[in-house]
Amino acid sequence: MQDAELTFRDRPINMNERGGRKWVYAKKPSGKWYTRRTIFSWFILLFFVGAPFLRFNGNPFILLDIASRKFIIFGAIFWAQDTFILALLMLSFVLFVVLFTVTFGRIWCGWACPQTIFMEMVFRKIEYLIEGDYKKRHKLDNGPWTTEKIIKKTVKHFLFILISLTITNVFLMWFIGNEKWMQFASEPIPEHLSGFLIVLLVSGFFYFVYSYFREQICTMVCPYGRMQGVLLDSKSVVVTYDYKRGEPRGAKTNGDCIDCHQCITVCPTGIDIKNGSQLECINCTACIDQCNKIMHVAGKPPGLIRYASEMDIKEGRSTIWNARNKAYSTVLLIIFSFFVYTLFSRPDIETTILRTPGLLFQENENDIISNVYNIKIVNKTHNEMPLEIKLISHNGEIKMAGNSMIIKDQGRFESTFLLFITKEKLSGDKTDVEFGIYSDNELIETYKTTFVGP
Repeated sequence: MQDAELTFRDRPINMNERGGRKWVYAKKPSGKWYTRRTIFSWFILLFFVGAPFLRFNGNPFILLDIASRKFIIFGAIFWAQDTFILALLMLSFVLFVVLFTVTFGRIWCGWACPQTIFMEMVFRKIEYLIEGDYKKRHKLDNGPWTTEKIIKKTVKHFLFILISLTITNVFLMWFIGNEKWMQFASEPIPEHLSGFLIVLLVSGFFYFVYSYFREQICTMVCPYGRMQGVLLDSKSVVVTYDYKRGEPRGAKTNGDCIDCHQCITVCPTGIDIKNGSQLECINCTACIDQCNKIMHVAGKPPGLIRYASEMDIKEGRSTIWNARNKAYSTVLLIIFSFFVYTLFSRPDIETTILRTPGLLFQENENDIISNVYNIKIVNKTHNEMPLEIKLISHNGEIKMAGNSMIIKDQGRFESTFLLFITKEKLSGDKTDVEFGIYSDNELIETYKTTFVGP
């Protein structure tokens, strides 16, 4: 087989020619874009940590309680019966990410993805603080095990484990709430042994990702980078190299690029942005800041690497709007509008009334027929609701098991009742009946079911 010259597209950038891991030592970035991204990341981290503690009308601001099939998102409660509404919200979010990818490339990965934020703004900063910049870390990792190396590695990995445990517990509070988490934390471990083991397992996964696997999540696991191939076009604004201005490269050429490779040293995935759009690029802007510093030293204008589209570089004109943007925006607007409409038009309660399985009708005195029903009502509001059920389609009598139908906020009511209807009012062996659910004599929901007779 004839040998061929390897190029940057023949294999992932963090893999050597033998298929082994090639460790990426990224230089500590600095500059206005890195400062902006740092500030934005701290807001995201603050929201991630603080969201489980926020309250809206006495309830969690965000709670993803899968076990109870109850989701609270930005104060709005979604029950299992609201799956369609929740699906509309999730679909709107996916379309929003797709729209931003079509327009601004992989901006989600560089600015808002939890993997990037924790890696670059938490774990990487700790690594810089303890082990130093990329040259010192490379020397430390490839050097002998001295006392200094043992101390630095021990402290770094201890902090990595501690932060991984913290991330897992905060992540857990998103699903069970901070009150239940504090209750579990205050009780002996054997009482929640399975939950404790799950926390250790997830924490171990986070530790593995941020201490070893790192950028490979973005370059080898996450499918989002591969979506760029079908989502990006010549009008998409991404972090890109101005080849018309930079070429030919070199210190003694007419191009502005002096081929210093500084843009590669700061890249957290180790790519060369001058090779064009690549799936490994997460649009973190580190290469923009580093190149602008070199341009300043070289006495040349900044922006050799910048946010720009292929059209901007090639033709000198930029526009982010095209047929695809407009199509995605229209679909997103329609779906999100439908979500808002269904959210605000949904009833305050969700009622289910079904005849008790296995029971037929009962014949009583005076030609009165009775059926037994099971009723379940879910209160979707933050208010306690006194309810009353009435038969609105026929003249009949309802005898409820229990005296009151008072449902607490976000509570459930389950009971059984008997419905009595005279035989002459029935239209056959099955008769459609309609119930009304009232609160303070106001009809808030109706429910139709069947009544069986002889």
